[in-house]
Amino acid sequence: MVERPSRIGDERTRFDRFAETASRFVSEAAFFTISAILVAVWVPTIWLFHSVDTWQLVLNTVTSVLAFLLIALLQNSERRYDRALHSKVDALAAGLAVVLRQQRDGDTTGLERSLADLEAAIELEERA
Repeated sequence: MVERPSRIGDERTRFDRFAETASRFVSEAAFFTISAILVAVWVPTIWLFHSVDTWQLVLNTVTSVLAFLLIALLQNSERRYDRALHSKVDALAAGLAVVLRQQRDGDTTGLERSLADLEAAIELEERA
């Protein structure tokens, strides 16, 4: 049985909210600008290290760790988006089947209830 969209609660954890915020931030121009500034500041620090290899190792390690963490956060956001999309499509398909049955049978009260559920399904993505 398909779970009605009006009955799907706010299941987002703190980590989900954090991942969504991080996803929004890293997709903005501000994140790119900050990253470019950090790289520009990093380049002259070659004079602080005794070896170019150490200088490169530090930069590569930091960027690899950050990339790994960002991938994990972005994967969380993508998973929640996919789940919401699939739930929405399932609810729309089930709702459409109910509407067609009720239209065939002439049930206007059930038709109104189904319409409300379909409208709730449209807003499902924001809640998941």
